[in-house]
Amino acid sequence: MFSRLRVEIDAVRARDPAARSSIEVLLCYPGVHALILHRLAHRLWCSGWSTVARVVSNLARFMTGIEIHPGAVIGQRVFIDHGMGVVIGETASVGDDCTIYQGVTLGGTALNRGKRHPTLEPGVVVGAGAKVLGPFTVGAGARIGSNSVVLKAVDSGVTVAGVPARIVVQPDGAATSSNRERSAFSAYAIEHGVDDPLSVALHQLIDRVAQQDRQIAALHAALKRAGWALDPDDVHASPGFDAPTLNRLVD
Repeated sequence: MFSRLRVEIDAVRARDPAARSSIEVLLCYPGVHALILHRLAHRLWCSGWSTVARVVSNLARFMTGIEIHPGAVIGQRVFIDHGMGVVIGETASVGDDCTIYQGVTLGGTALNRGKRHPTLEPGVVVGAGAKVLGPFTVGAGARIGSNSVVLKAVDSGVTVAGVPARIVVQPDGAATSSNRERSAFSAYAIEHGVDDPLSVALHQLIDRVAQQDRQIAALHAALKRAGWALDPDDVHASPGFDAPTLNRLVD
């Protein structure tokens, strides 16, 4: 038991620069306390002592502000940072080396007694305030941005953000992040220099329409120089497409 606790403390120190000593982690980190009590509650739950297990989990919630149902499966070296307001449902599964920040909900969207909460594969980082809702899988090494709402499966290694969550970084290191930066731990699932994918798509559409507008104007001028008589009803005057203004509105 003590060797397992040592591994958990070392995992916290590796991912939190504010942790200055093992004794500080043991005494002052509510995420560690919540996981210790959850191990006990889960063992009681699996042994058929469901009511006692719920009492232990409620005691943990009172002490730490972290609510983990005793039926949830939590892997090794899981780090719940700060932790206040974290809710992990009964059929949720959290893999090894996952990191969960404050305000995260691993919740269910169905009333059946089967699998209704998400599964986090190893190495997932869930940013503060994120809501992961439903019986799907978040792939290994994925990152969920703070305050995102995830309603469907997430592939391994990608970063998602937004409401609803969309992919902002592909697993091959798209956008501006280098492969070395992506292999490192990302606090709060933050990827620096990454734009909202919807914003990027709108910018591309605006630029494309502006380009087509210029091409149409050039064609009209060429036809006029060639002596083609255009029907005035087919040529509608317009104030022009103000791409710079639209791009500023999208930012």
